[in-house]
Amino acid sequence: MQNRVVVTGMGVAAPNAVGLANFYKALVEMRSGIAFIPKLEKLKFSCQIAGIPNIDEELLNQYFSQLEQKGLKATGLIYGVIAGLQAYEDAKLKRLANHIDYDTAVIFGTGILGVDKLHEAFHLIDAAKVRRLGSTSVVQTMASGISAYLGGKIGAGNQVTTNSSACTTGTEALLMGYERIKNGKAKRALVGSCSDSGPYVWGGFDALRILPNQFNENPEKASKPLDKDASGFVPSSGAGAIMLESLTSALEKNATIYAEILGGNINSGGQRQGGSMTAPNPKSVQKCIKDALIDAKVDANLIDTINGHLTGTKMDALEIKNWYEALQIHKDKFPKINSLKGMIGHPLAAAGSIELVASILQIRYNFVFGNLNLQEIHPEIVQILPHEVFPKESIKTEITHVLKASFGFGDVNAAVVLKKYTS
Repeated sequence: MQNRVVVTGMGVAAPNAVGLANFYKALVEMRSGIAFIPKLEKLKFSCQIAGIPNIDEELLNQYFSQLEQKGLKATGLIYGVIAGLQAYEDAKLKRLANHIDYDTAVIFGTGILGVDKLHEAFHLIDAAKVRRLGSTSVVQTMASGISAYLGGKIGAGNQVTTNSSACTTGTEALLMGYERIKNGKAKRALVGSCSDSGPYVWGGFDALRILPNQFNENPEKASKPLDKDASGFVPSSGAGAIMLESLTSALEKNATIYAEILGGNINSGGQRQGGSMTAPNPKSVQKCIKDALIDAKVDANLIDTINGHLTGTKMDALEIKNWYEALQIHKDKFPKINSLKGMIGHPLAAAGSIELVASILQIRYNFVFGNLNLQEIHPEIVQILPHEVFPKESIKTEITHVLKASFGFGDVNAAVVLKKYTS
């Protein structure tokens, strides 16, 4: 018999809000977290706007000691630790000194970690000052630094690892934790993902000219998923974290249950049949969605809303076509579709996990957040599905099933089916 897997805690450090209660309010109000970044102007970026979580000194002191803050430059690690420990605390779990919890895993992904620390290290090494690197340079710059840091903070004794699959990282991490608990190899798993902020992360995308450059004086209007005037994704950063538990474990401690994970799928398009390093293979995207529903044993017609990847690029229309082809639901009965990226931009490896937190909040509070900056839907999209599918404002409605997917650089895909918990 396989275990049922539920969500008992969440944490978030997003550009438009830090902390679960603040984030929920930001979703309902459709608050933007995109701002002008003077440093990008100084460095002559074409796109001089981005999304960066606001981490004040009080919050930093809450999760990091003064000693830990010394030389701490890895922004992704900061966001990930804050979100991860928020989720752990939200699940009513306590950190105990000298206790190893062999039933708890940490699967927390990232793309690039500690680029600012690496920048500092390169200069010191080139200046023959290697001894001045400090004792934390390794943990701040190795990809698994985030899972190692969180594992040490909570005393996790089960699997502690970092996955990295571009924009699918967060959704993939959740499914990895889900599988581990479902198969009885762990009772709990802290899952999520994080992404660094700053010019050393975003520079390559600016060089590719795939970021919008006409909104530097009006940053909150820049990220426009699904819109006919979408001109590229807005770079951002942050972290999302989710505490997964077996249903038995959750019930034993009378935990709040936000939602249940029913199943999902991870695949790749192999960079074949139209897929490439930067473009998706449509057949594989559709297969990922279909196989997620099969794994979850859920009929497509039960889905209430879809949280898409939808980045605000020319690929949005193709993604909508893939959803339509995969689900085979009549257009007049198609579930609502939304994208969080209008509010927060594209936080790269952190995207999936932050969007999962948003998706689960929709289930918890029975609402669908609107698509910020969606003024006129792209004409190719309205040829596929009607305007009503894409809400421009947040709406209250009963939500039982949510289908969330992420599609990433390298032609990789992940999809998961979430459900309101019922005994």
